[in-house]
This record gives sequence, structure tokens and C-alpha cells, in this order.
Amino acid sequence: MTGSDPVNIHASAVAFGTTGLLILGASGSGKSSLALELMAMGARLVADDRVVATPDLNGGLRLSAPPPLEGLIEARGVGLLRIHYAPAMALWAVTLDEVETARLPERHETVIADVALPLIRKVESPAFPAMLCALMNGGRAAP
Repeated sequence: MTGSDPVNIHASAVAFGTTGLLILGASGSGKSSLALELMAMGARLVADDRVVATPDLNGGLRLSAPPPLEGLIEARGVGLLRIHYAPAMALWAVTLDEVETARLPERHETVIADVALPLIRKVESPAFPAMLCALMNGGRAAP
């Protein structure tokens, strides 16, 4: 059980089914673009630009959009798009601020609202969105 309050963070989030991917990164790092690419691969929007991360009583982290931004995602150069959205439980986080160079990387984690999430670092490959899609749909094999 956790006693942490919800936090409103600068991030984006998508979900495959009910499991969410929290997309972290500095302003302009490509969070919305990655979310749009993942949505083209079957993900559903949870939130763009701001994500409310709420710890639950079972140690999980619920991701949702703050009311003013529900169902909106920025497509730079096109404008704000209205998209179907729904909350999800976080399963993974990805950071666009650090680049992974190892072929078979160590496991990393981040802590959001006192909840630890496995963390994937950005991979400099055009296949990165597809890699994340496969991860979200199948998981990662044990080392």
C-alpha cells in the first residue's frame, strides 16, 4: 500500500489494452511524436503533455489526463488533434532524455509518486516505436 498523492507530470502516455507506457522527456524531445507513432501501431492515447500519475492501493500507478487536456494530443505543424482516450495502469516508462547504447541493456527503473517502474532508454533506431510496441504486447525475456 502506498500513501503517496497523485502527481501531475510533464509527460505523455499511451496504452496497449489496459497497460500503460509513460513517455518521459524534456520539452521538445518527441514525446507527442512517439505517442502518435505508437497510436498508429494500435496504442490508445492516455494523455499528452501532462499526465496525472496516481498510486493505487496495490502498488500500481494509474495514468490519466488532467481534465483540460483529455483527448487532446499535439501534432506539431498540424495542430491539436482530438483523439479517443482512456486511463491505464503503468507497466513501463520510457525516457527520451537518455540514449541506450548497449545491445542487451541492464535493467533500469524510475520512481513516480513512490511507485517504481521499469525504464527503457531511447534507442536511436527507426524501429524504436516498433520495439516499444512489441515490448508492450509481449514483455521482455529474462536475461
